[in-house]
Amino acid sequence: MGTQHTYRVIVRGAWEALTDEARTRLLAEAAAHEGLAGMKFTPEGTLSYDRALKHFSFRYVIESDAEDGEEMAGAIAEDRAETTLRELAYGHGALRSTVTDLDTMKINRKRR
Repeated sequence: MGTQHTYRVIVRGAWEALTDEARTRLLAEAAAHEGLAGMKFTPEGTLSYDRALKHFSFRYVIESDAEDGEEMAGAIAEDRAETTLRELAYGHGALRSTVTDLDTMKINRKRR
């Protein structure tokens, strides 16, 4: 096992073919998934969406071998999102991810 890196991954998608039951459930829970509460990065993933029910995102913290790179972290997060959506019976379109490697991220500090 190589060096582990920590990645922040945002998986985005659009709702598609939602059943009436799924739509009702999503609308009932929308307040818990809007705003800053829905923007936390966690290993389990945090789902965020709004009442329009057009788009959604999951935010994940993924730990993976640095050798596997950002592409693998994105694939892991997309797989987790796909599994969650399938278990909840939420219809969706294609997923896409944006990955940030926290271990290689450069921080620019302001000089005084």
